[in-house]
Amino acid sequence: MPVIQGLGWTFDTVADTYVKLRPGYVDALYKDIFAYCPLDASSCAVEVGIGGGQATRPILETGCAVTAVEPGEQFCVLCREKFATYSGFSVATGKFEDAAFPPESCDLVYSASAFHWVPEEIGYRKVFDMLKSGGAFARFANHPWRDKGNPGLAAALDEVYAKYYHTYYRSVPKLEDEYTEAQALRRAEIAAKYGFTDIRYLLYRRTRDFTAAEYVQLLGTYSDHIALPEDVRLPFFRAVEEAINAHGGVITIYDTIDLQLARKP
Repeated sequence: MPVIQGLGWTFDTVADTYVKLRPGYVDALYKDIFAYCPLDASSCAVEVGIGGGQATRPILETGCAVTAVEPGEQFCVLCREKFATYSGFSVATGKFEDAAFPPESCDLVYSASAFHWVPEEIGYRKVFDMLKSGGAFARFANHPWRDKGNPGLAAALDEVYAKYYHTYYRSVPKLEDEYTEAQALRRAEIAAKYGFTDIRYLLYRRTRDFTAAEYVQLLGTYSDHIALPEDVRLPFFRAVEEAINAHGGVITIYDTIDLQLARKP
């Protein structure tokens, strides 16, 4: 889905649905993070943009203390309850760029599908300053791609988006491809501009199936869809649901998850 800056506030308005429908991350990703940056009870990590906590539990289960920074008040409430049994967990309400952290105090800073909301220069410089020497930054995200095995459905959804979404945003429809290795490499290389070394990237793939009703609920957790006025959003979502039901009743989403790792010398 496209990212429209300034819409970060929207997620907190659908916090419960976001927690229910937004996916977590594959086990292999965490294994790769821990191989790059071993964590234990003596470690300290900061999570940038915890959202519904989809990426948090595996870090906490290492024994590592986790401090999260999250602008959404409802997400903070949900995550305090969700991780209440972990004594090393805390979450502060606010933007990462406004939060104060001591320099060289973290073993790991990580962000799951959230760091694109932080201005690049501010974010990378702040992460670098927070990390201990040898500490790691892990940035990862899920990139969903619409059903490529059902061209009839794809064409029908394109028509729906042209009628509602692109008309409202006055945008030109364009064919979107699956997230590529070249894109992952370009994102990984950003860290080099800010002094990071030992830069790596990895890709993981999976599929998810949704009924028409489930998929419409999922769309309701995307910022640019939430921001649509109700008189546009409701008929738009209804047309999406009708298109899926007219083409088999199920839509398959092809996910590519990218992980970028970088180390402070």
